[in-house]
Parts: sequence; structure tokens; C-alpha cells
Amino acid sequence: MKISYNWLKQFIKIDWTPEQTAELLTDLGLEVEGIETYQSVKGGLEGVVIGKVLTCVKHPNADKLKITTVDIGEESPLQIVCGAPNVAAGQKVPVATIGTTLYSPDGEAWTIKKGNIRGEESHGMICAEDELGLGASHDGIMILDDSLAVGTLASTVFEVENDQVFEIGLTPNRADAMSHLGTARDLKAGLLQKEISLELITPSLSAFHTDNRLLKIDVAVKNKDLAPRYCGVTISGIKVESSPAWLQHRLKAIGLSPINNIVDITNYVLHDLGQPLHAFDAVKIKGNKIEVKTLNEGTKFMTLDGVERTLSQEDLMICDAEKPMCIAGVFGGLHSGVSESTTSIFLESAYFNPVSIRKSAKRHGLNTDASFRFERGIDPNITELALKRAALLIQDIAGGEISSDIVDIYPNKIEDFQVRLSFENAKKLIGEEIPKDIIKRILTSLEIKVNNVTETGLGLTVPAYRNDVQREADIIEEILRVYGYNNITITEKLNASISSSSKFEDHKIQNVVGNQLVSQGFFEILANSLTTPAYTKLSSQLKEEDNVTILNPLSNDLSVLRQSLLFSGLEAVSYNLNRKRLDLKLFEFGKSYHDFNGKREEQKHLTLFSTGNQNNDTWLYPNKRSDFFFMKGTILAILERLGITRTQESPISNDLFSEGLELGLGKLKLVEFGLIKKPILKHFDISQEIIYADFNWDAILEMVKRNKISFKAIPKYPEVRRDFALLLNDNINFKDIHAIANKTERQLLKKVSLFDVYQGKNLPQGKKSYAVSFTLQDEHKTLTDKQIDKIMSSLQGNFEKELGAELR
Repeated sequence: MKISYNWLKQFIKIDWTPEQTAELLTDLGLEVEGIETYQSVKGGLEGVVIGKVLTCVKHPNADKLKITTVDIGEESPLQIVCGAPNVAAGQKVPVATIGTTLYSPDGEAWTIKKGNIRGEESHGMICAEDELGLGASHDGIMILDDSLAVGTLASTVFEVENDQVFEIGLTPNRADAMSHLGTARDLKAGLLQKEISLELITPSLSAFHTDNRLLKIDVAVKNKDLAPRYCGVTISGIKVESSPAWLQHRLKAIGLSPINNIVDITNYVLHDLGQPLHAFDAVKIKGNKIEVKTLNEGTKFMTLDGVERTLSQEDLMICDAEKPMCIAGVFGGLHSGVSESTTSIFLESAYFNPVSIRKSAKRHGLNTDASFRFERGIDPNITELALKRAALLIQDIAGGEISSDIVDIYPNKIEDFQVRLSFENAKKLIGEEIPKDIIKRILTSLEIKVNNVTETGLGLTVPAYRNDVQREADIIEEILRVYGYNNITITEKLNASISSSSKFEDHKIQNVVGNQLVSQGFFEILANSLTTPAYTKLSSQLKEEDNVTILNPLSNDLSVLRQSLLFSGLEAVSYNLNRKRLDLKLFEFGKSYHDFNGKREEQKHLTLFSTGNQNNDTWLYPNKRSDFFFMKGTILAILERLGITRTQESPISNDLFSEGLELGLGKLKLVEFGLIKKPILKHFDISQEIIYADFNWDAILEMVKRNKISFKAIPKYPEVRRDFALLLNDNINFKDIHAIANKTERQLLKKVSLFDVYQGKNLPQGKKSYAVSFTLQDEHKTLTDKQIDKIMSSLQGNFEKELGAELR
């Protein structure tokens, strides 16, 4: 929200610097995010003075140029070469002196320098309108009033407006501050707390009166819940033209473009008092009747931007006897607004239901200054006041007569809020006791009425425009923000309560796993849950009808919630690869979102991505690729850390992977991992191999909660290792060796490991060599050579019998 300092000072005569004022506004909760300088003429005409042309002769070396001497109030006149056809001796003109910076219409700066034009010196420039930013004409130089004194600063002649504009980051609850009046109210309260008492100056409406009753327009509000208050008045005999300079400056300062005097006045009052208004061309109101109502579902309506919109039966519309004219509180219609030919208007001022306006604005993708205020809740008691204010401004600027009595349909008055404040509760929440007289002064300065005072608290009436202050806690917050958060002393003692929470809470388990992954060199990513529906076409596992769609998306690329964490992760991978970060290990905790036949579900996931090398290349540790087995080891380490063991492997059935595995327990699928298909990688412009893992985190959490911690004493007796070098057929896997070994010796065999594989020279065709170690241990005594030899002999025999193995 932009607030003009000059405009603000119309309500409160403050003489502080903009920086001081900004600091106080921020302390009051109206956070000033920046201060911009506004000048009605860019550069402020600095360096431009009034001069008098003393002589004007033809340039000897150019047909279209003239040499002039110009008196600007200095000791000697300046010689200036001028190309304007209308320059002549005796004229008073604006002169840009050497060093002056001027701006082109598109904002480009250029500086006046001493020049030599066709052999003649030029010490400045006699200016046209567009060169000074005072108009669009470039037909010739500006010829000024002869009564102007030579040497007068042009900035004083043309009344350049210099302003400071506050950019305020307004929180959604502060609907009352969405105007210069609202900001001034807060500023007055803040200044009073600093012992500076200033009056809040509100516009006088005493001049308002009905001139005649020649243009009556009947108003009927059919849905009083959606339009609790509706006011209107007709004004005839107006002249639509450009607004006066002061009004244009006010609007331009806060970033609005002037349109015409009627529209500009409605915009002015909106930002002045916080009340949106709308002006209808009275001639275009069929049947001299206005109806405030909803229309049938699917009704077509052309809005002011030329877009035909399909209405909902919940949209509140302003209609005449035949057709809709405006989406109430949101956007006007194309064929009912004010134009250059308008001579009479119906001026609307209303209070609409905030929820209804918010839904209509979101439904049609419209966000206007009016809807921004209506959907947050404006002051229901300023409706008529703002209407009179606008009507008087229209009469003053555009002429005309008030041609009807004010229509004010307000069947059920919106009452002020009654709140009880306990001094003890205020002390408890604030953490410090604020004197009762200061509390009362603060509340009064905020226009909160103190009805009764007791030893324990106050009975209060909060004005209806403060719809965010309806509870005791809200009152205490108001006291504190005006009293000043910085004025509350910080205690030397800090109290805290210890919460009792389960060790199985999601965030705790996430921290355990996250720390483990980080220790392995992984980086955590946080991707956007919003994504494009086009990704569902990359896999048959994902269905477009299962997408959870956004009602009011920022763009098509962010119009649905993701069904898989893969694609948002691949976006991050692609981004990094394109910036030459080729070795990546990433993980993300996140959710996928699904709409299964109208039933919406969220599913938690942990995803891992790896590509490139596991580590940086050094003399001690050469590069090692992040391959399938690295990912498998990482996954098994996570599961083991969480106490999930004895998982079963099965081939993957997900078409996102070119090859991979599923890990599960029974029918419960815990993890899918493998190599992502190349067509999917190509979609993200990725050419290198990506290994991806997707944990069903909901299932993992359930498994962790079920697991019981078991332990056993560390054996006292030593373990023994024996090795076999087995010659095997190349179709045999280590898994087969592992299974036979454990079947042969269940008690004393603790571990079977493969530590070398050889295939090639000096081995028969179709054969390979596995070097396998066997770890034996008896937990109750030391093993003897005889026991060890017997076990190894049994293992050898079974390998030979079942696998056709030979010892090398």
C-alpha cells in the first residue's frame, strides 16, 4: 500500500521528517518497507529559470537555427542557439542552464552542456513543453507570461509537486488502515503516546445539499445479506474532462494513472477515506432502476477489460431493469461506465459482504483496489460520508447539480463490538504492568470508547471498522503496539515449560534421517508443491484426473499440486547441472497430493537423488560414481537406522524407472529406487544418469512406531574368519552362495561377505571367481580347529553339490 506524505498531512499537520514518521508507523505495526520520492516533473525543474530573449538573429551557417541572447538575471546575457520556429526577441521563456538534467518522455536522463553548433557557441537551451516534462507539445518553445521576473526559478512558476511516498507492508487484518485517513488515525494515536497532541482533520461536508430532484433512480437490494448497506445519489450537468493538476499529482504519487475527473475522484476518495465508489452513466441505466442481486448460473457478462465472463449464481451483481452493469465490489461493466460524453451519473457507495466479494474476486481472477478493501471489511458507517465527499468534489471539479436525495438502504445496522478488558490479563500477556491511565488514553486515541471503569478492568465499545478487534486479546495487542514493543523491558529471568512428546513424532524421525544423509554428503532441497499438469503425461502411474487443481493459479505451470516429488526434484537437478554442478546428492521430505474420485489425499515421502561422483577427486580417494549400489547402500542404512530390517526385494513395476528394485515387508511397499528412464530425463534436458529413491514415509513412520528395541550382550569369545575362492558358472549370484551358507550352518555362521570378483584371463569360458569370507563365532566358548574345519567342509560340499563350485 502506498501512502503519500503530502496527502497524509491533509489529515494531520505533522512536521516530522519522512524518516521519523516512517519509524513511528513501523512501530505502530504499519511497516514502512521503503520511501520513494515523487516529483510531478521529473528532476523538479532544477536548473531551469525564467529568461527574456533580448535578440534573435538567423544563424549564419544554418537555415533553421537562430542565435539568441537571453537574460536570465546574471551579469551578462547568455548566447543560446535555438531551432524553435517561434522564438523571437522580447519573449519570456524557460531556460535550462548548463549542468541541468532533463528527462525524455521515456525517462532517459540527459544533461545540458556548453556546445558549439555549426560554429556558434551555445550556453544553455530554451525549452519546449515536452523537454521539461510539462506537456506533450514539441511544436516550439514555451512562451511564458510577460509579467514573470527574469531569473525566477521555474519550479516556483509551475508549482512542481515534491512528495515522499511510503510503501507500507500492510497485514491482512488491518483493513482499517487501508487509506490515508486510517493511517492518519494510527499516527495520531502514536504521536499522543509521545506527548504530541495533534487534531485529526476530516473533510467538511456541510456544503452538501440536494439541488433538485429531477433525476431519480430507484434502488432495490434483493440480497441484503450480501449487500448490508447500499447508498447512491445522482448528479446531473457534469462535464467529463481531465482532472486538475493537484488531483493528478495525488494519484500519480501513489502509482495510479489519471483517467478523467469523475473516475479520478472515485479513486481519490477510495485512497482518501478507504471507501470504494463506482460511477454509472445515468443514461445507460435502463428503466431508471438499480437492482442489487444475484443472477442465474452461467450468465455472460462483459467486464471493463473487454473480457466476457461467466457468472456464478453466488456473484452479487449491480443491474438495471434489463441487464447486469457491474460485479459488485469487484469490477465494472464495459457498457455502463463513465465516458467523455457522460453528462449525468449515478454514484454508488456501499458495504458488501467481505466473504462474497473475496469469492467473486478469486473466482474471476480479478484483484482490484475496490475488491482488496471490500474483501477485508471496510467501515460500514463511512458509506454515506464518502458519498457526500465524492459528490462535493465532483461538483467542484466537474460541475453539475445533486439531482436526487441520497438513497441509503441499511436495514440492519452493523453494531460496534462490546469487549471487556481485564487489567490482570493485560499485565499477564504484555509481561509488564502499564498504568491504567495510559491504557485508557491509548484506547481513547484509537477511538475505542471506555464505557465503564472498575478496579479490575474496563468495559469497551470498539468501532465497527475495527473488525480485527473483537476479543480481549485483540484489545491488549492494540494497547501494546501503541505503547511500543520497544518500551517493554526484557526480564532477566526466562521461564519455559518442558513439553512431553513422543520420540516417534514425524519431525524427530526426519531429523534423525536428515542428519544421517547430511553426514553422507547429501543436501536437503525444498521444492514447490505447485507444478504443471503436463508432468502427468510422463508416466502411466500418474493420472490427470487425480490432480488437485488450484482455483486461481498464477500460471499454467503452477496450476496443480504435485502427484510425485520426482519432477520437482529433477527441476532442481537440471538447474544445478546447467550451472556445472555435476556431482549431486539431494534429498527432500515432502508430500504428494491426489484426488481419488473426489477424495483428496496427502501422502508423505522421502526422496533421494544422486548423480555424478560420490566424492571429490583426490590423490588418496579417486572418483567413485554414485551408482545403483551406492543408492541401495544408502537406503538400507536408513532402514537399519530406523530398526527396519529383513526387507524383501522384488523387481520394480513403476514405469518411471528403466531398472530398479522395490523393498517391502509382506505386501507393504516401503521404497522404490533405480535409474530414471532416459525419455523423462530428456524432458528436463538431463543427459547423465540419475538414480532416484522414493520412500513411502507414511509406511516408514508406522513401521518405526511398531518396532521394539532389542539388544544382546557382546560375545566374550573371539570370532574366526575363513575364506574360499570359488570357481562358479557366471550365472550364479552371491545371493545363492549366501542362502546355501546360512542353510548349512545356522548357529555359528555370523556373516558371509563377498570381497573379490574375477572374470577373464586364466579362467575357463563361462566361469568366474568369487572370493567369499565366512565369519564364525560361538557366543559361549572358543571355537576349536576341529569345529571350524567341519563347518568349512560342509560349506564346501554344499557349494560343490548345489552350485557346481570348485575351490581354486
